[in-house]
Amino acid sequence: MANVTILAPDFGIQNQVTLTDKIKQKALALGFDLAGVAPVGPVPELSFYRDWIDAGYAGKMAYLEKNIDKREDITRVVPEAKSVIVCARIYNTNQPLSVEQTDRTRGWISRYSWGDDYHDVLQKMLFELLDFITLAAQDEVIGRIYVDTGPVIDRVYAKYAGIGWFGKNTCLINQEKGSWFFIGEIITNLELAYDSPTPDRCGTCTRCIDACPTDAILEPYVLDARQCISYLTIELKEDIPVELREGIGNHVFGCDICQDVCPWNRKAAETDSDAFKPREGMMNPELDTLANLSLEEFRQRFQGSPIKRTKYKGFLRNVAVALGNSGESRFLPLLQKLAQNEEPLIARHAAWAIKKLKQS
Repeated sequence: MANVTILAPDFGIQNQVTLTDKIKQKALALGFDLAGVAPVGPVPELSFYRDWIDAGYAGKMAYLEKNIDKREDITRVVPEAKSVIVCARIYNTNQPLSVEQTDRTRGWISRYSWGDDYHDVLQKMLFELLDFITLAAQDEVIGRIYVDTGPVIDRVYAKYAGIGWFGKNTCLINQEKGSWFFIGEIITNLELAYDSPTPDRCGTCTRCIDACPTDAILEPYVLDARQCISYLTIELKEDIPVELREGIGNHVFGCDICQDVCPWNRKAAETDSDAFKPREGMMNPELDTLANLSLEEFRQRFQGSPIKRTKYKGFLRNVAVALGNSGESRFLPLLQKLAQNEEPLIARHAAWAIKKLKQS
């Protein structure tokens, strides 16, 4: 997050459309794949957020319950705000999907985390864009940058900026690009030309809902994070509920299934950024290799990666569950070793995995 207030030089009068077009063109030149502008005014999707929180669907993500007033009204974040510039960067690569992998001796790491941490990549690009805006604008520029941080419901503004519509899995989908993209935004005091919200094109399709192994999508557009594999393997820092462990399968960090099966991703665009290309051993790593990682090896292997968010003990907890779901009795000695780990979280999940393998 960054606050910037700069008095820009006077380059003459520029109307909203011209300045907006220049901003979008610069965003694309910097490497963004999509760019749009949304108004600041209240929209129905923002009021739904409070209902979602009140229903308990956020689980243990207490940070989502903070600053609800700011999330519902962005002017509580930036009082001078008039526009939200939303930019998207594709991270998809020409690699197999999780639903195409059948080897349960290998773990699955979510597609978005195969490369560098997207927070760092997009923030750098947005800072460059903000520098351009301060020079191109006629007036004083106030800008605040967010990349999946702070009290901003990113995807709502992305919808009204024309980036994509909310899929029934709650992910943003773009008709031409698919859903494999990151978003970031600049909240600004500038009055710009606004884009129109993208119409919903999911139709009668329910493939994402039907494919979810843990039934996390309760109904179209309503996700219970407490049952989502991404939440369970990344955000949840405690024990994974026993009744949901089998549904996790071989996922050790995040989940891609609902996007894998989405028809709009059949011809999804691919990134040309080296930052998001898969690092060695990240895509579909062997479970026994992951289980044997020391703390230092974990830090080195996932340096600069989103995977560090789950921390060492959370990652080994996930690996233990995946080992238990593998059906491979040859992993029993490895799990017995994990069951003796000094970290109770790891030991408890390893004990569960041992019992499951012995029953299979």
